[in-house]
Amino acid sequence: MSHLRIFSLAIVSISACLFPCRVFGQGSPSLEQPVHFSNDVVPIFTKYGCNTGGCHGRASGQNGFKLSLFGYEPIEDYQHLVNETRGRRILPNAPYESLLLKKATNEVPHVGGKRIEIGSREYETLATWIRQGMNYGSPEPKLVRIEVSPPSTILPKQGSQQIQVRAFYNNGSERDVTTMALYDPVDKAMASINEGGLVRVNEVVGDAAITIRYQGQVGVFRARVPMGEPLKEIPHPNNFIDTHIFNKLKSLGIEPSEPCDDPTFLRRVTLDITGRLPTLHEVEQFLSNSSESRRQDAIDRLLDSEEYAEFFANKWNGLLRNRREDPSFERGCVLLWQWIRDSFLENKSYDTFVRELITASGDVTHNPPVAWYRTYREPHLQMEDTAQVFLGTRLQCAQCHHHLFEKWSQEDYLSMAAFFSQVTRKSSGTSKNASGNNAEDIVVHKRGDAQMVDKKSQQVFKPAALGTPVGPLTPDEDPRRALADWMTDVSNPYFARAIVNRYWKHFLGKGLIEPEDDLRDTNPPTNPELLDALASDFVGHGYDLKHLIRMITQSRTYQLSAEPNGDNADDQQNFAKFYPKRLMAEVLLDSVDLVTKTTTSFKNQGANTRAVALPDNSFNQGNQLLSVFGRPDAASACECERTMEASLSQSLHLLNADELQNKLANENGRAALLAKETRPVKELIREVYLLALAREPSDEEILQSQSYLDTKCEGKEGEEWKKAKRRAWEDLLWAMINSKEFLFNH
Repeated sequence: MSHLRIFSLAIVSISACLFPCRVFGQGSPSLEQPVHFSNDVVPIFTKYGCNTGGCHGRASGQNGFKLSLFGYEPIEDYQHLVNETRGRRILPNAPYESLLLKKATNEVPHVGGKRIEIGSREYETLATWIRQGMNYGSPEPKLVRIEVSPPSTILPKQGSQQIQVRAFYNNGSERDVTTMALYDPVDKAMASINEGGLVRVNEVVGDAAITIRYQGQVGVFRARVPMGEPLKEIPHPNNFIDTHIFNKLKSLGIEPSEPCDDPTFLRRVTLDITGRLPTLHEVEQFLSNSSESRRQDAIDRLLDSEEYAEFFANKWNGLLRNRREDPSFERGCVLLWQWIRDSFLENKSYDTFVRELITASGDVTHNPPVAWYRTYREPHLQMEDTAQVFLGTRLQCAQCHHHLFEKWSQEDYLSMAAFFSQVTRKSSGTSKNASGNNAEDIVVHKRGDAQMVDKKSQQVFKPAALGTPVGPLTPDEDPRRALADWMTDVSNPYFARAIVNRYWKHFLGKGLIEPEDDLRDTNPPTNPELLDALASDFVGHGYDLKHLIRMITQSRTYQLSAEPNGDNADDQQNFAKFYPKRLMAEVLLDSVDLVTKTTTSFKNQGANTRAVALPDNSFNQGNQLLSVFGRPDAASACECERTMEASLSQSLHLLNADELQNKLANENGRAALLAKETRPVKELIREVYLLALAREPSDEEILQSQSYLDTKCEGKEGEEWKKAKRRAWEDLLWAMINSKEFLFNH
């Protein structure tokens, strides 16, 4: 260090001693409150992004300075800041010359730029902490909760609301942390908030939610933005679902759409329950039925079909990662798929279904659910899938640090993983696969103490279910049974809510919570009363999945038209209308086969096997349509793996792919048969519309179709006329398949 630098620091030190009152611009040292590191300093790092993954919070730190991610390890942060590199970042005798402040204010070049202003409250807090001797603060009051005031309100469009955030500590103290909290709008199209807690809502009608985070504690502020005056009347509800939906629409002043017509309902509910289009016979029979119970009867008939079990087995097949990673897995994949299908066919209660999966032991021949344990051999990864699929809780973040948007810590993560710590495998005596493992290992519970050890601290964690102790377990007890008991208990706050939200999205196109497997305090439901009512009803009816489906599909909400009215055209969260959904890849392929009267062959599968009844992911590579339209590869336990967005490759595939052209031109296909028909053309056109769209064609549609057929055949005779007529029918079927009405469930 140069003599000039030493001299300058000496002068600054003397100045600091003579004029020590630079604390928030006034006061004396004797009146200063002690500044605590974790309660006062760390929040500044968090507020201004210093401890994020893009700055000093990354695993290796930034430019030699490392902080724990989001400040969840304050003791480590203190060590890095005070003791590392001989304390070069702080100067106790000259606080304002500390590199910590110089960098933060950009007086010394800082890659992150200016984070705080000279003279600001944060600036003076850091300076005071340094001058007071950089104490950690022991004993330090512990933050136990935060409160948001007001928690909710009603605002007009473009309205604003100032909120206040107060922190409460275990010593009874409290403080206003409004300016230090972090804010995040759940939907930025609905609302925004500044750093000082001023909320501004936009023109979008509905519930705008703001998540608030402060030092590991979370809160939510909700603002309801109505369309205008509340509705005076609401439609008569079919069940409790409609009561909750329509009460909210009433308060928002949004008129729901009219109920959909019978053809639309039949097509919608058949696709949603069985994953196929209704047959010609089903359509004609339903449309001729004048009974008031015809919709309920159709729901019951579909739920009693084997196709329902196949379709939902397809859904759960992906969630449970029934994936053929090796040819030797084929048998296990088939057996697990059959077990899932049979479970839905017999309407096995959901709690029993999950319990049999969680506690599965033995070999795949006698107990197919053990195939679920094939995916992972590490207990923490098995736990992550369990939490996400069955509890709607994503714990992956808590493996390395406290969950950013939740209350779960690394302790919670390791304690949950401990339930699977005694799961092991032993050879079944079968040949080894390409990975060197036995294709059908036997899953067993190994006797011993269930526990997980933190590799960093070597701390031992016993099984605990998301912070809930399950009692002492003996070495002979399989801890997974205790986990299953906790999960399926009627008081569990996650289990029932997770599945009803998942099924709500399946049928309504959007979850009450999005994403459907991310249930947390900082991701509130759009209709919390309905979510709780659905969960309570589901538990009250013995975890009956068919009952849940009946309640949803019987509701007037599910049966609303997708056609918007003047009030609900922009509605995307209140279910004032039905939200159209693109057909899934498997359903689309089966629907194309029905319309073209062809079949798709799958290796080692029966001739009439539907795409929705394929036992694993291995068939994706052999079929271009399934691949292009996003059939999931079962690589994750998230339904987001399924691609439902439109793409150019999908459009091109439907326009001119050989696969589709061959189906249209099939010698025994529908176009060829229609070209040979002697019945009136009008009758044939009607049949095509009933098959593809489950509705009668309009007079204009019949006229246009007839005109096209006549034009294509005009001036032709004999064999040339026959070929032209067949090509014309191929074109009409092609146009039908490429229509939005066909490609969407509406």
